[in-house]
Amino acid sequence: MTPEKQDTLLKLLILSLAAILSFSCRLFSVLRFESVIHEFDPYFNYRTTRYLTEEGFYNFHNWFDDRAWYPLGRIIGGTIYPGLMVTSAALYHALQFLHITIDIRNVCVFLAPLFSSLTTIVTYLLTKELKDASSGLVAAAMISIVPGYISRSVAGSYDNEGIAIFCMLLTYYLWIKAVKTGGLFWAALCAIAYFYMVSSWGGYVFLINLIPLHVLALMITGRFSHRIYVAYSTVYCLGTVLSMQISFVGFQPVQSSEHMAALGVFGLCQLYSFVEYVRSRVPSEHFKVLYKHLIFAIGVAVAIVGVILTITGKISPWTGRFYSLLDPSYAKNNIPIIASVSEHQPTSWSSFYFDLQMLVFLFPVGLYFCFSKLTDSNIFIIMYGVTSIYFAGVMVRLMLVLAPVMCILSGIGISAMLSTYMKDLDVSKSNKKLKKFESNFVLKNEIAWAFVVIMTGFLVTYTMHCTWVTSEAYSSPSIVLSARTHDGSRIIFDDFREAYFWLRHNTAEDAKVMSWWDYGYQITAMANRTILVDNNTWNNTHISRVGQAMASSEEKAYEIMRELDVNYVLVIFGGLSGYSSDGT
Repeated sequence: MTPEKQDTLLKLLILSLAAILSFSCRLFSVLRFESVIHEFDPYFNYRTTRYLTEEGFYNFHNWFDDRAWYPLGRIIGGTIYPGLMVTSAALYHALQFLHITIDIRNVCVFLAPLFSSLTTIVTYLLTKELKDASSGLVAAAMISIVPGYISRSVAGSYDNEGIAIFCMLLTYYLWIKAVKTGGLFWAALCAIAYFYMVSSWGGYVFLINLIPLHVLALMITGRFSHRIYVAYSTVYCLGTVLSMQISFVGFQPVQSSEHMAALGVFGLCQLYSFVEYVRSRVPSEHFKVLYKHLIFAIGVAVAIVGVILTITGKISPWTGRFYSLLDPSYAKNNIPIIASVSEHQPTSWSSFYFDLQMLVFLFPVGLYFCFSKLTDSNIFIIMYGVTSIYFAGVMVRLMLVLAPVMCILSGIGISAMLSTYMKDLDVSKSNKKLKKFESNFVLKNEIAWAFVVIMTGFLVTYTMHCTWVTSEAYSSPSIVLSARTHDGSRIIFDDFREAYFWLRHNTAEDAKVMSWWDYGYQITAMANRTILVDNNTWNNTHISRVGQAMASSEEKAYEIMRELDVNYVLVIFGGLSGYSSDGT
């Protein structure tokens, strides 16, 4: 076997092991409890996926759910990102076609671990484009077990983020390929990957602002070329048209403030290219006069049109969540229901170390190596790293977006340092000229050995930390609780599912259940009963009315409940088991 084939085989082996590790380390919850859906939102996703597989896409898209938000109801097809459900349903039908019998619930449970394995492979491809194959392998191995990503992709965590990170990194990889080649093929694939991302998660807004920001930075630094023009024009036009096919997104890409940066940079690309064309056709003295007047006229026209569209409401203002990213105190002062959610809180320093461990310290090292050899691709990953570390600091939920770039930059840093020092380990094979040169360095071989051993120790502790965090912190479904007794044995509390089971079998099918909005999705999915509010939180007035009933005296609460046509009230009390809750 030739050295090239051996090298390829070794890379495939390492990447395969990383993908298998990524899948297997997310199975703690299944092994410890059972194959069960976690948390709250995943139950809604599971319920809608089950409906999709049973009724078909047309009925799913036009489904009016009368069991949610009584008496208002909810139009499902126009209020969700359907990518997760369609992916699960497609995988389920593909397995059925191959005569592999599996329940749709198990497809939902194991979908996130499966996509985490695919994320490992895409991370390798992206890092390879940015640096080299060795950096890609290190980054792939790191992202396979990083707690910041595992927290939203364990088995049973059937949420949009489970596939969204794969979609995001795939879009970035194809964008880098499009930037390097300037080819329509890669740009079109990038637009399709972006469409998949839009269909999967509302975090696509981060992508459609980061990519234009990259193009703008290339313009400012004088790196703009026909390759960038072809890549961005194709991605923006095709990606925007495709994203508007998602009912929940609709005309937002051309109407909302969050998307205006992408539109503005697209206009700048056309203006920049037009100016360069005119420069090549007009004498320099005439061009300077024309350039000044043209820029002034276009700037005034754009400002006037923007103001008119904003005043008339054609361009909608930023959403509350977007405002809270730019101003962390905005949600607390103006939209308390957003600030009340734990995953919308600012990130503590301990959370960074808990979810990233040594990556926090290797992140600047990777940035250094990217700055030392600045390319169009490296500028993109630098901007991705800097922006994501800011947003992750504002909102703990966005640690999920930070984890991949931490792994990529850490992989670049570790690979570059180990490549430097590994060359100095074996001096016996060096030629005489090299040995003479080495005489100027004190203990060069010993220092190299010390560095490699220390770095190996760091990587071992990283592995142990990630395994422990995954096992103890991120593998416990909130629907099934566990605790340890004084002798260390584990006790399982299955009260939630027992309560929902009781509701399903001991209440009328048209019974209305009032609970705080956290438990709405679980009641509709497991108890199959009508609820007043759920985790969608689209109607603040309805939620405030339920909250008023919860916080009022019994007499006043009874009047509100009769007004809302309530039959049962779900009350959570964890006094005996020590379970902290928002009910009394």
